[in-house]
Amino acid sequence: MNYFVTGGAGFIGANLSDYLLKKGFRVTIFDNLSRPGSESNLDWLNGIHGQNLSFEKGDVRDYDGLIKAVEGMDVIIHLASQVAVTSSVKNPREDFNINALGTLNVLEALRLNCPSAIFLNASTNKVYGGMEGVRIVERETRYDYADFIHGIPENFPLDFHSPYGCSKGAADQYTIDYSRIYGLRTVTLRQSCIYGPRQFGVEDQGWVAHFVIAVSKGRRLTIYGDGKQLRDLLHISDLVLAYELAVNNIDKIRGKAVNLGGGAENTLSVWAEFGPLLENLTGQTIRVDYKDWRPGDQRVFYADISRAAALLDWQPQISPQEGLAELYKWVKEF
Repeated sequence: MNYFVTGGAGFIGANLSDYLLKKGFRVTIFDNLSRPGSESNLDWLNGIHGQNLSFEKGDVRDYDGLIKAVEGMDVIIHLASQVAVTSSVKNPREDFNINALGTLNVLEALRLNCPSAIFLNASTNKVYGGMEGVRIVERETRYDYADFIHGIPENFPLDFHSPYGCSKGAADQYTIDYSRIYGLRTVTLRQSCIYGPRQFGVEDQGWVAHFVIAVSKGRRLTIYGDGKQLRDLLHISDLVLAYELAVNNIDKIRGKAVNLGGGAENTLSVWAEFGPLLENLTGQTIRVDYKDWRPGDQRVFYADISRAAALLDWQPQISPQEGLAELYKWVKEF
């Protein structure tokens, strides 16, 4: 099978491409190499894999380039995006052009040039918005849902917040509608907090890796809010496996939205619980600065992943404790 991975030199893309290449598939990475770490990831892939890896420097905003690039592809996995809420607020037009128009460009390239191909769109839990009406309880080290004990399901009302939420939400809905209207084999995968090796996290995106990298390099951390915000963590290897299962079971999930996150069993608060784990790994006391809550920062988010379990026979296998230890080892050795 021929795989086409937009944003394939990014964190998720590099790990996915490595996995697919090891299985003997042909992979074409389509990436403009604008993200920090993308060139390093591409060098890493080139150093491991031979002729089955192809690279085309390109941008999803370039529709004509995409039309040519997707020819002959069996699976398109769309990862290229603008990833930070803060950046979307500063430059909403660029955010729209990459996330909304860029996704439409890929979908149109699929529809017109390889309509039998499978299309996986990497969406986000941000499509559920601020969820202001959801009841939250405060515990000693975390906030939690009062009612959604299994997490937020896919049928929860969508509520796009921020330019980023709007652009990713538009991409999410276009993906679903292209299956409904054009009969294409498309699915949108609403991802939670993905982490793992080869993630070059920064303060406003990829917080798990950002914390680990900052502490390893002796940088002081800033915690926004009180550090009891709760998130579900999903290790990159579990996500990659879910992608493979999504391709293999596309006729079960085409035209649907599917949550891919750690779920209720793999939650940590971002500092009250995560901090002690990191201190135990590093053997040091970590001092942090606290600042006011950032606008739109959810007290709690974790996904109900029962649809993925039922349709893909998938469950996360790597605990946050195990995955964090692996990430810390990679950062120290990089």
